[in-house]
Amino acid sequence: MRIHGGRVDLAASLYPLAPQPWIDLSTGINPICWPVPQLPAALYQRLPQASQMADMAAAASATYGLPVSAAMIPVPGSEIAIRLLPRIHGARRIGILAPTYGSHAAAWRDAGAEVHELDALPDPTRHDLEMLVVVNPNNPDGRTIARAELAAFAQAWTVTGRWLVVDEAFADVRPETSLLALPELPVGTTVLRSLGKFFGLAGLRVGFAVVGEADGPAWHSLLGDWPVSGSACEIATMALRDTAWIAATRTRLAADRKRLDGLLGAAGLKLLGGTDLFGLFEAPDDVDLLDHFARAGILIRGFAATSQRYRFGLPADEAAWQRLEAACRTLKA
Repeated sequence: MRIHGGRVDLAASLYPLAPQPWIDLSTGINPICWPVPQLPAALYQRLPQASQMADMAAAASATYGLPVSAAMIPVPGSEIAIRLLPRIHGARRIGILAPTYGSHAAAWRDAGAEVHELDALPDPTRHDLEMLVVVNPNNPDGRTIARAELAAFAQAWTVTGRWLVVDEAFADVRPETSLLALPELPVGTTVLRSLGKFFGLAGLRVGFAVVGEADGPAWHSLLGDWPVSGSACEIATMALRDTAWIAATRTRLAADRKRLDGLLGAAGLKLLGGTDLFGLFEAPDDVDLLDHFARAGILIRGFAATSQRYRFGLPADEAAWQRLEAACRTLKA
């Protein structure tokens, strides 16, 4: 159960008597997705067009921002971009601001790199590392580095030829932190964005790698001509251009996160951090929250390295909220 979020199938097999349907609070994905319309069948019958990819990249640039001399590269989910980074850069000594999303360290270790987990931004004059990875806002604790601070660090870090990767998968709820609002992207910096989290469209597998224009050809070479399906391009473009939905969703998520904090706090859990898409909480030493909530048909995220810390996403509707509240009442009792 202490694995990557979203494994409702595994949870159901381990707890066959749990109430149905399962409520998945383990991922930090917006449970109310952007409303996908019916698409013409022709979109599924032909290969993606270059114009579709360009329109999607333009929509992402307008929504996220795009610094001068940077390229917006569509990728089939930011997870693929994370796995491609070792092939793009080939660095051997990697620093990762930790604890954070585990795929970053796994990708570099699988490539044979030496990974150093850091608890703060290193001295930019430190030369034993070739690359630094920062998730901002961080998953799972929501730690956030202000844009000005990270931009200043990036300038000092990359000026000697080192690389910086900033994973902004959860920056949609904290747009003021994004490096994509900078006039220029520091040389040697890669910014990753994910459509799946905020828009609730994780199954679409759409993300973006924002890189210096000189690095664009290497990404295109590895990704090939059709990294994202035509239907996914159309849906992503429409979602990214829906400014009214984006604004309303930020307001709703902030209110729901406040409700989540109050509910779990009243049940005796200690808030450790999070974003408007999830919260990280600590339970008393004698409580196994994974087991407790799984018996109620609710999947949350546990962590093997910190056994009493748990991440909770947001319920999708009032019925799910009521089931979560009922499970919290039995926990408190």
